[in-house]
Amino acid sequence: MRPAVQYRYECHQYGGVEALGHTSRDHYNFVNRLKMKAIEGGDAQVVIDKLSQRAADEDDFFYGLNWIAWVYLICGAFVGINNHWKNVMFGCCFLSDETIDTFVWLFEVFKKCMGGVCPVLLFTDQDQAMSNALSQVFPNTRARLCQWHLYQNAVSHFGTLKSDDTFSDAFKKCLRGCYDSVEFEASWDYMMEKYGLEGDKWLACLYQLKDKWSTTLSKDFFSAGILSSQRSESTNNAIGFQASKITSLYDFFCMFQNTISRWRQTETNDEFVDSKSVPKSYFPMTGMLRHASQIYTATMLRDFEQEFGYSLGTICELLTMDDTILVYKVWPQKHPQRTHQVTFDCVNTFVSCSCRNYEEVGMLCYHCLRVLHMHSVSEIPSSYILRRWTKIAKTEVWDRLKQQRVNMSSLKKDCIPWRFQMSRVYNNLIIRSHDNEEARKIMEKGYMCDLAHVLTVFANINLGDSESGVGESTASNSSTITVFDPPWDKTKGRSVRPKSGI
Repeated sequence: MRPAVQYRYECHQYGGVEALGHTSRDHYNFVNRLKMKAIEGGDAQVVIDKLSQRAADEDDFFYGLNWIAWVYLICGAFVGINNHWKNVMFGCCFLSDETIDTFVWLFEVFKKCMGGVCPVLLFTDQDQAMSNALSQVFPNTRARLCQWHLYQNAVSHFGTLKSDDTFSDAFKKCLRGCYDSVEFEASWDYMMEKYGLEGDKWLACLYQLKDKWSTTLSKDFFSAGILSSQRSESTNNAIGFQASKITSLYDFFCMFQNTISRWRQTETNDEFVDSKSVPKSYFPMTGMLRHASQIYTATMLRDFEQEFGYSLGTICELLTMDDTILVYKVWPQKHPQRTHQVTFDCVNTFVSCSCRNYEEVGMLCYHCLRVLHMHSVSEIPSSYILRRWTKIAKTEVWDRLKQQRVNMSSLKKDCIPWRFQMSRVYNNLIIRSHDNEEARKIMEKGYMCDLAHVLTVFANINLGDSESGVGESTASNSSTITVFDPPWDKTKGRSVRPKSGI
């Protein structure tokens, strides 16, 4: 809550301003002192110290630092989705500019953070510097352009057509409304001819990149059905909804941590609901729908249920049959022109569709479900169950964490008898020596010698970890890096009278 809201709440709780005992100015001053105390070592320095401490306490925590100065840097987030179709934060960064070198540094750090594993797919805007950096650091990563950004750029680029809904519909159809490459080419040519855009250079360049933004031409690889980078945009909004001119870096860091905690709690709740709840459907829970309710998360089950409902409204016609291989033509009753071919192997339960929905999204389309239902297949074939959409998607992670806890527990159990034994023998020796001055000196000298040897052992271990790259994430601590806040400067348009908190 903001200080003003806090003060009004306290007044209400205590029965009025007179009963509260302090004025609103006292309250503002107290809140300001608390903020200053939290960052009394320097705003950016406190954040770096927090990162260093977390890296020391958590084995899987990583951060990279080149240099930092809090002058409203560019904030970027690496966001993905989990098996409940909710946001997952892979990382967050602050950049001083948007040049190729900066993006190269960022992607290199992200790659290092992920243990050298490169992303399969990245959605970005039309930033050329980012595109060049991606090709250098992630040469095998498929880059896709955000459809939302493309649409906004198209609307702003063609000012005269901004209010024309027919142009908007035609462009959206090229983005994601075509069923195959033939329909895409026809739709693009129709749009260019109808609105007289044949000589437009922006559209000509966009057409050269059609494989990066048209869903029709990008069904040859898995993209989880994502069409834009709006998850990243919404993440920026979720984290920085309170950001203002007087927001400190530490304030932002706290907002970011709160957002991550909220997302993780949501994911934990989703996991609990999926493990305990009984799924319901408008359709009878039999056959493939019942099987889907057992394996898919609640969110993905709704998508499967939708595809299952579409399959009931389709017409299926046998085209060819070669031994055990059958080829069908499937189309919706309302759209007879949108036909797709489904190939089905009766022996191996192999099914594929020309729409390539499974290759793109990881879930069978309603064309395939229609054919499987015709052949009385009561369960989804195991080869078409993508693990990432199932309830057990994180089983490997759970098993690994469980094993770590077992190892730590056994290690503690092994150390406990030794600790008790050493405490007992040293305590007996201390008791026997405390009346003799010479014996006490020997004990004190022996302690200092043992302490030096033990510290040397731990120092060698830490040195070995740093040389092997294990401890690099903890190298940026307060003893080696000192960051000072930049001086406040009067910006253009800022009020001459300083406001509270600046």
